[in-house]
Amino acid sequence: MATIWELDFYSRPIVQDNGKKLWEVVICETPLVAGSDPADGFRFAKYCPSSSVNSAWLKEALEEAIAQAPAPPTLIRFFRRQMNNMILKASSDAGLQAKASRRITALSAWLDQRYAETYPQSPGYQASPNPSVQYLPDPALVLPDALEGERWAFVNLTAADFAEMGEWEIGFGEAFSLKGLVPPEQKIPGMLIFSRRANPLAAWLSGLELAYLKFDGGPPTSMVLETGVSDRWLLAAVNNKATIEEAKAFEAAKAAANNVHFIGIQSNPEEETFAGFWLLKELQLG
Repeated sequence: MATIWELDFYSRPIVQDNGKKLWEVVICETPLVAGSDPADGFRFAKYCPSSSVNSAWLKEALEEAIAQAPAPPTLIRFFRRQMNNMILKASSDAGLQAKASRRITALSAWLDQRYAETYPQSPGYQASPNPSVQYLPDPALVLPDALEGERWAFVNLTAADFAEMGEWEIGFGEAFSLKGLVPPEQKIPGMLIFSRRANPLAAWLSGLELAYLKFDGGPPTSMVLETGVSDRWLLAAVNNKATIEEAKAFEAAKAAANNVHFIGIQSNPEEETFAGFWLLKELQLG
């Protein structure tokens, strides 16, 4: 199984003697099994003086993390676009692959915990908001004609159903830990897309760093798939009263499930296997 790390390298609400904020790199392993515990995976944190913030320092920190980890990562995900060049260079210099992505569920939860519990206990702490990384949304792109689905449907599973996800026949996809996010009986909403080109569609989506699915009230009204750190794709038109109501119900169910949801790709509704299946979570990143 692949080993994926989620990384953040940024200033923290801790002021040094020179009046500048202390920086920190935090790394956690992505829990790729829905029933796993994120706290059981590898974690690494190290403070960095503001005067040392550069790719060379970060490269050394990555090498230190690799030396401590059970296995080096096959991929590093990070979500701050403003740190793109530094993180990519440090990762490359350390012989690692890195991608900008909003698929950082474990890291988001750990940062929230550190802001609530760890940083307030540090000398020099000065309360301040977690720096925002929200951007104005880019226009949604249209899927390549050859990859558009012919049909789609909204469906629901319970969180307990995902305990067996490792046994499902899935061509492309990825899960994350649901522990602490939703109770086992919680209904998780999702969207299934049916296409005669299910395998090419799933393979193409697998390279996009899937973030979350969202109903866009438009115009045009549509289901939009958010990927990377700012890309958006028009996944399906929602163009009549009945489907608009279904899409709104999907959003309500997603909110009730702590924004956890999923997307699946199949060749037809009778198919028992998935060309692609991704567990997703809409995050408010900071």
